[in-house]
Amino acid sequence: MKIGNVIHFAEREKLEKYFEQLVFFGFDNCQLGSWNPKDWTDENAQMVKELCEKYGVTISAFWCGWSGPVVWDFYDGQLTLGLVPPEYRQMRVEQLCAGADWAKKLGVTDVITHMGFIPENPNDPQFAPFCIAVRTVAGHLKKNDQWLLFETGQETPVTMMRCFEKVNMDNLGINLDTANLILYGRANPVDALDVFGKYVRNIHAKDGFYPTNGHSLGQEVRLGDGKVDFKALFKKLKELQYDGYVTIEREIWNEQQQPDIIHARDYLTEIINEVYGG
Repeated sequence: MKIGNVIHFAEREKLEKYFEQLVFFGFDNCQLGSWNPKDWTDENAQMVKELCEKYGVTISAFWCGWSGPVVWDFYDGQLTLGLVPPEYRQMRVEQLCAGADWAKKLGVTDVITHMGFIPENPNDPQFAPFCIAVRTVAGHLKKNDQWLLFETGQETPVTMMRCFEKVNMDNLGINLDTANLILYGRANPVDALDVFGKYVRNIHAKDGFYPTNGHSLGQEVRLGDGKVDFKALFKKLKELQYDGYVTIEREIWNEQQQPDIIHARDYLTEIINEVYGG
């Protein structure tokens, strides 16, 4: 099992610093994220490949964003996120397909995104067209020999499984964000594995607390300081024979981010060695 970190695409000088930081922290893998389709050029793909080779870094997955408004809450998030809002759906389908094509140039097989607040009610009039959109993206990725990974959070585990069943494609998987299920008040990530564990192909190691009101997400915190029981999580992952990537994601943008990443690396290493055997 390999521990890595999330990095975000940037111009060469800044991106190279990200790769230097990865190696300095002792990581040899990462998820690469990008929200700007204008960056998905042949030249930028070549640049990323050169940096990966130079620093000995493997990109475990491409986190593919999309255009349009983005609001991370329970009100406007319903109207803006993922493929659920019909007014942005076709544009984002095309962008996810374009992002996957760019990831293929990097040799990356797993493409991750947030799908949005998938309707809990399968009779909701937006559920079926949403699933058609997912099937369109998954079909495009299938031609590329790629997987489409849903990042957990905005939907309950059962809703995600219902969508998988409706879409009926064999290249759907899950990027298990351990904190998001809690931050959105959707599930305990350990118990969620009973529902969708066999589909997990990558993990965001993150921690946090449940929401305290009906408008805002819960608070993300340093690994080990929140509600995620990581020892129980990895015990269940071991039962599921998961031996893939564990990607640290610390979504703060201040001087505390680096110390928290180093803490997460050491915290995860100790637990994984205990559960899986060092």
